[in-house]
Amino acid sequence: MSEALKELGAFIAEQRPDCVLSWDVAHGELNVDVAPSNIVAFVEFLKADPKCRFSTLIDVTAVDWPDRPKRFDVVYHLLSMYLNHRIRLRVSVREDEMVPSVTEVHPGANWFEREVFDMFGIMFSGHPDLRRILTDYGFRGHPLRKDFPTTGYNEVRYDEAVKRVVYEPVKLTQEYRQFDFMSPWEGAKYILPGDEKAGDEKEGPGT
Repeated sequence: MSEALKELGAFIAEQRPDCVLSWDVAHGELNVDVAPSNIVAFVEFLKADPKCRFSTLIDVTAVDWPDRPKRFDVVYHLLSMYLNHRIRLRVSVREDEMVPSVTEVHPGANWFEREVFDMFGIMFSGHPDLRRILTDYGFRGHPLRKDFPTTGYNEVRYDEAVKRVVYEPVKLTQEYRQFDFMSPWEGAKYILPGDEKAGDEKEGPGT
């Protein structure tokens, strides 16, 4: 399988040098880095070429690299059920850069791209309906960015007094900001064997 993927990678790079920046086979999978401006034409080629026939879009997701100038990798997973091959495409973009939508080639990319926009804040030009899909319309931020706080910015609760859902800034009392536990179970009512700090506190002074 690895040799077949290497042959396929070499063929694709030879046929579309305008799209392929680099490629490799790692862990039994073919990976191709693609120029953002050519992603639509490249996905269309992979779908139509008889030696590729990647007719099924499995997923579109992203990876956040906050320390890189090109902060995000937009990742496409494609499957050829005819030839039993899989391919992974990577498009590296800056935070303010838009990625062309591939919905014209694969209509199933619609919700995938909306999810990437919702979770990472990456914009897709030419998308027919780019809006949030997992969070609320008034949600602030993009939860899968690595600089997004684990507590979020707002909390949602039902207010009995006003009889509706309200949004409020997250407020943590000081007791929840103490992270000096030796064991994640230390705050529990029972003590697990091996929790030395909790055991010392249980014995108390003078014992």
